[in-house]
Amino acid sequence: MPVCGTCLVDAPPFDTALACFDYGAPWDHLVTAFKFHGAVELAPFFAGMLEDAQRRRGAPPPDVVVPVPLANGRLRERGYNQAWLLARRVGRRLKVAADAGLLLRLRETAHQLDLPPASRAGNVREAFAVEPRRRAEIAGRRIAVVDDVLTTGSTAGEIARVLQQAGAAHVDIWVLARTPRRDDA
Repeated sequence: MPVCGTCLVDAPPFDTALACFDYGAPWDHLVTAFKFHGAVELAPFFAGMLEDAQRRRGAPPPDVVVPVPLANGRLRERGYNQAWLLARRVGRRLKVAADAGLLLRLRETAHQLDLPPASRAGNVREAFAVEPRRRAEIAGRRIAVVDDVLTTGSTAGEIARVLQQAGAAHVDIWVLARTPRRDDA
């Protein structure tokens, strides 16, 4: 399994990351339409891509698939959580539980897109938590966290830390797209 150069030097807190494609044309337009412009009809197609990528890599399946939770304001604004649309479909396809209630978004944060890469980790620090009454459901389990795009890994890293603190044995990050760094291109 290939590892990016940055991850070799500074390993992220999650165990692995799975991305279907690099964030660039034509995928960037499709992901943007899906995430910001209500193109929810793309969810089955994208979920199929995540399922295929997971099966091809031959890794053990997770015990549960969870979406990156949206803040309430952002959820009201969009009307849906694109990560949940993906997670529940991928879970169904892989015959694995999908659960939007295990992770909580504790506070609104600025859009990561609007911030320079160096500020993104601070933006999401302490923004997530495991649902306190469900911490036991995390202990010893393999968790796959689903999101649309992995850019700096700040959100993924913060969620991985939260899940590991709750006792997760293994945390994978599954995304549609990975934004290549200049040194990876």
